[in-house]
Amino acid sequence: MSSERPYHEHARRFFDQYQSVNFEQVHRDWLPLMPEQPGLALDVGAGSGRDAKALAERGWQVVAVEPAENLRQLGRTHTIGHDVTWLDDRLPALVKVRALSQRYSLILVSAVWMHLRPEEQQRALRVLTMLLAPGGILVITARLGESGDERQFFEVSLAALDRWSRDLALLPLAASRSDDQLGRRGMDWQLRVYRLPDDGTGALPVLRHIIVNDDKASTYKLALLRTLVRLADTASGIVSRRDDDWVTLPLGAVGLYWLHLYRPLLLDHQLRQSPGSRGYGFAKEDFHRLAQLAPGDMRIGSPLSDPDIAATVMRAIRDACQTIVHMPTHFTTWPGSAEPVFAGDRRGMRINDRPVRLDTQTLAAFGEYRVPTALWDCMSRYACWLEPAITHEWVQLMQGYNPQADVGLLHRALTWPETRRETQQVRQLIARRLTTPDPLYCVWSHQDLHRRAYAVDHCFPWSRWQNNDLWNLLPATERANAAKSDRLPAASLMENARRDILAWWEILDAEPNLARQFRDEAQASLPLLPSGADLTQLFDSVLLQRQSLKANQQLAEWQGLAR
Repeated sequence: MSSERPYHEHARRFFDQYQSVNFEQVHRDWLPLMPEQPGLALDVGAGSGRDAKALAERGWQVVAVEPAENLRQLGRTHTIGHDVTWLDDRLPALVKVRALSQRYSLILVSAVWMHLRPEEQQRALRVLTMLLAPGGILVITARLGESGDERQFFEVSLAALDRWSRDLALLPLAASRSDDQLGRRGMDWQLRVYRLPDDGTGALPVLRHIIVNDDKASTYKLALLRTLVRLADTASGIVSRRDDDWVTLPLGAVGLYWLHLYRPLLLDHQLRQSPGSRGYGFAKEDFHRLAQLAPGDMRIGSPLSDPDIAATVMRAIRDACQTIVHMPTHFTTWPGSAEPVFAGDRRGMRINDRPVRLDTQTLAAFGEYRVPTALWDCMSRYACWLEPAITHEWVQLMQGYNPQADVGLLHRALTWPETRRETQQVRQLIARRLTTPDPLYCVWSHQDLHRRAYAVDHCFPWSRWQNNDLWNLLPATERANAAKSDRLPAASLMENARRDILAWWEILDAEPNLARQFRDEAQASLPLLPSGADLTQLFDSVLLQRQSLKANQQLAEWQGLAR
């Protein structure tokens, strides 16, 4: 019998039981140790949502993990309107949580540990430690003894837990026992609280070494690093596999982003990217023919209906992949070592003159690219700081290769090619819908746009996360769009807007010329979105991305229009 089955089958009973005692009462022994500054919190085994809601009311952004479906739905309902997102995940692996590439200032594992088999407990602690932010605390409570009902409890060795924590360099903060808060006799609850004192991954120093100190015969290493940072920040859904050691990407996605970087540098501005006058292995005839395409024509998910153009783009990606694997991947090594940091495997493929779509499947046909998991997570969290550092170093290199070039030109040439708002498709669709009598609502105010001036709003502000995907472009009144400005919609506002956002996505999903693009873009850019997901699942992925943006960039929130 799975450990979550009783909680699924008797969800209402357990929900009522957990709600009968309050958060402060249950967790009073460790609450004085709670970090003063709220941030990201992970509630593993969130159950009824009692603790997740209490943390959100204290200013925390909470990811609530609960594997029992019926109990999870009750908990989700209990936390509606709060900054809590729910995941169906479980210890010891926490596969979905780890795929978010976040680290948490508070991890609460309350009344869960005894559900883990003894052989699972050590791995679970290692996984939880990997998810802790430097200075973050891990709280574990466990009930010792038999369950007394249909649930299966396993032996918990507190001595082993303390020993494993020392091996993982966790600092012990508190250890105590307490009686059962529900007054049940013979029940013994144990508490352990640990702190992670430092970032043990070493990821940031490695990336800084590659950016600043590593020898560079061209700009290739910086281009590879910026390509990966861009993918980690804007296309997290492109990941095909992930384990403790490696994150695996479609090699074609790396090649596509590489072309985006070098197209303006070489075709628009003719800026040298290495000393002397030698050419570049990837800049063949097909690369030069990309000048006839707009950057938006080569986004992940874009259809290429002209067979000749499609073949040109595919060959250019193939040439870029070959250069990436043979040059910067091979020569970017760990500090003090000859071992490459990254790994790429190319696949032979025949390219025919036929229409293609630059979706994940197409990009995976070029091969695989592997990034150390700790580096990928670091790139995802710190992209807004890493990318400026990379471009600064790139400018320094280009000044040596192009001594007559204006520094301002060098900076402009390194601007990501999609750095302008692209809302035309959505604007045209809104205009067509407004010619029908069916209501079309502003997602933020629920006002019918037939009677008001409208705008296309980026759900997540363009100035902070440059994303023109269809799912991110929403109909709004001009007043709401101006009031929101570059702020992030608050969790409560997103929940209030759920119905109108889903209704708008249904319109997009029914458009023959847009539906595939809408789906492919969401699949590439949003976390944990399963293939064939329904729109409710897509909305949940958007909520996860909202939490990531708030945590990573500390964005100001918008609560909506004043009533």
